[in-house]
Amino acid sequence: MNKNENNSLQKLTIRPAAEQDAPILLSLIKELAVFEKLADKVFNSEDAVRETLFGPKAYAEAEIAYWDDEPAGMVIFFHNYSTFLGKPGLYIEDLFVREKFRGRGIGKALFLECARLAKERNCGRMEWVVLDWNPARVFYEKMGAYPLTEWVIYRMDEDALQDINP
Repeated sequence: MNKNENNSLQKLTIRPAAEQDAPILLSLIKELAVFEKLADKVFNSEDAVRETLFGPKAYAEAEIAYWDDEPAGMVIFFHNYSTFLGKPGLYIEDLFVREKFRGRGIGKALFLECARLAKERNCGRMEWVVLDWNPARVFYEKMGAYPLTEWVIYRMDEDALQDINP
């Protein structure tokens, strides 16, 4: 790391999100949806963020990156489980850096924070999904990640879940 990179990273702070960060997280989620061309799919709210990330049953965790005390990005992740490995995994749901903060190493720092947590928590792997057009794929592959070609993602949305008879 050269001297300029070191000085730049001194402006970066990453910390676990707290309940009072719900408005910031929701704002970042909405910006991510715009980037992914899915803004019309966001039905989340501050109350839902508070309940699902910080309520009695927290379903995920979040970290927020600040650049000079301004929210610059976030990562939202949760644990899954590998029956084959007999270990937890860390699944990155969303990793996002605001456009004006890109190119400063913030995304890499958030990614490496997830990797640190995965190692600390004895996870057998770390996984995520990336849109096929997202240029971040190059970064992930440079970090040692690889796309899975033999697995197909299936999804049941809320309507499908309502329609199914258990």
